Amino acid sequence: MLIYFAGPLFSEAEKRFNQHLTDRLEAIGYRVFLPQRDGIELNKPPYDNQTIEERRIAIFQLDVSKVLEADVFLFILDGRVPDEGACVELGVAYGQKVLQNRKKLLIGLHTDVRAVFLDSKLNPMLSVPLEYVAESEDELVRVLKQYKESGALD
Repeated sequence: MLIYFAGPLFSEAEKRFNQHLTDRLEAIGYRVFLPQRDGIELNKPPYDNQTIEERRIAIFQLDVSKVLEADVFLFILDGRVPDEGACVELGVAYGQKVLQNRKKLLIGLHTDVRAVFLDSKLNPMLSVPLEYVAESEDELVRVLKQYKESGALD
């Protein structure tokens, strides 16, 4: 089963956390598309010879294709606000699931205690499409392990 790993990936701390969590998910038998590791690298062919616009298009096309290919869409929701690219990717994954009746798990990880809304930690445009939001890394790994084994959430 393939997981698309969506979330912030720009700071050293984000990159380290993403790789750490990816290692845990791969250890329980998932394949993970981690954009910071598996995506477009600016200094490697053919991307090193592309214009900025060509690279942007290549990143978009690759990420969308991997979102559509994935069996599980994982959204890391931590931060002051959720990553805007991951928000678009959630829309793509949700649209595919609903419009194509595709079996695809949409799951989030939100360990951040900051709340954006008075009665909720997340905007409904994020919380409603997600089938499950784990509040800890261990909870997420446990739920995904169970999903891999049974094909369902409890």
